[in-house]
Amino acid sequence: MSDLKLSFPAGRGLYYGGQWHRPKEGGTIDVVNPATGEQLCTIDEATAADVRPAVAAAEEGFKIWRDVKPMERARILKELAVVIRANARELAMIDSADSGNPVKEMMGDALGCAMIYEYAAGLVTEMKGFSVPQGPDAVSFSMREPYGVVACIAPFNHPLGFTVARAAAPLATGNSVVIKSPEQAPLSALRGAELFEGLLPPGVFNVLSGGRDFGAALVADPGVSMIALTGSVPTGRAIMRSAADTLKRVLLELGGKNAFIVYPDSDPDKVAEAMVSGMNYTWCGQSCGSISRAFLHADIHDAVLERIPALAAKYKPGIPTDPETTMGCLIDGRALDRVKSYIASAHEEGARLIYGGTPPQDPALANGTFMLPTIFADVTMDMRIAREEIFGPVQSVLKWTDEDEMLRQVNQLEYGLTCAIWTRDVARAHRTVSRVEAGYCWINDVSRHALGSPFGGYKQSGIGREECLEGLLAFTQEKNVYINLNN
Repeated sequence: MSDLKLSFPAGRGLYYGGQWHRPKEGGTIDVVNPATGEQLCTIDEATAADVRPAVAAAEEGFKIWRDVKPMERARILKELAVVIRANARELAMIDSADSGNPVKEMMGDALGCAMIYEYAAGLVTEMKGFSVPQGPDAVSFSMREPYGVVACIAPFNHPLGFTVARAAAPLATGNSVVIKSPEQAPLSALRGAELFEGLLPPGVFNVLSGGRDFGAALVADPGVSMIALTGSVPTGRAIMRSAADTLKRVLLELGGKNAFIVYPDSDPDKVAEAMVSGMNYTWCGQSCGSISRAFLHADIHDAVLERIPALAAKYKPGIPTDPETTMGCLIDGRALDRVKSYIASAHEEGARLIYGGTPPQDPALANGTFMLPTIFADVTMDMRIAREEIFGPVQSVLKWTDEDEMLRQVNQLEYGLTCAIWTRDVARAHRTVSRVEAGYCWINDVSRHALGSPFGGYKQSGIGREECLEGLLAFTQEKNVYINLNN
């Protein structure tokens, strides 16, 4: 990793129809490194005026791409995976400087992106229908077809993973995509457009960078058939309201306020390690799957907490592009201010600080949006830090003795994305899984994704599943054909 060098995409305009364009209304976005405050570059900003030409180009691209035979689409997707893998180091450095995440972790994102394209390529023949027996005089069968233009709207915490990688499933199924890159971290998506240039028919893969007005116009455009969002619950609600006007299909992976449930038969050392690592402090807690509410049984509570400071100290904020950095920074000043307000509220409401709670004192980090891993004990469910998604490095510890009451508290929020359960009792683990309202659960593990396993939420943490066959089929619609054989 020591040979990594930082470079930025040459293409900084709007990419659609296989070409780079200037915005219709001439706006620009200053891309800032959140770790240093320095301006990295300036890119063009899309507005509502740019939506119609971009979607029209995607509609033309779809007409070509939908007729490409599945195995040929698979071959092209595998070629895209090769390109991503070959440029993984560059993409990791771009994402690290742009989003504030450690480059070592962003390297994993880049390689994971290539893996997702390979996985999607292997599923193209699984877009199967079925036949229904009708006797000798008729045939009835179904088939799957792509929707058309899919709008992909991405957040900043995994820029490449939520833009380029999330396009793999709609592309594999024959759709074209218009990607709205994250406002705060748009560069890896633009670099992806450069790398893919000439490998796909014009208009199949399109990337534009813009703000809320652009996003709202993209969602509302009648040429868009489906919307795939990774983002917050309020954004998901807004998109559903807009999509209702034209009954667009939606796939939503939204926020979480996830529980870490620990029974008294667990090993305190392993629990403490999992509690800290599962909070995703590497990403400064900016992960919808983070286990931000730790429910520790009273019998093990103190033993776990006494181990936490030494483990949290391993996550030391540093310049993200340094391969030795183990914890990045928040995406911008607004995010830092929001996290500070939650920490202040925790103090005011009576929570007990176990670790962190302040920015690091390193002068080299003074211009960045850094915050130490922050862990509060004596938290109750009436506190803001226990109820609201902070999307930052703040973790709440709640002590419990009554299992029914604990599970009521686990399930009382509107979120239901992930849950981690720790116990050596297999029967207890299965009973608990059946009672928690979450779409992705771990038993004696945290944070791990298993490609091919459905990831998505219950309740207001989302609609649909990703990273699996069902996620690929979500970008298809079913058509039935009935044939009368007597004519």
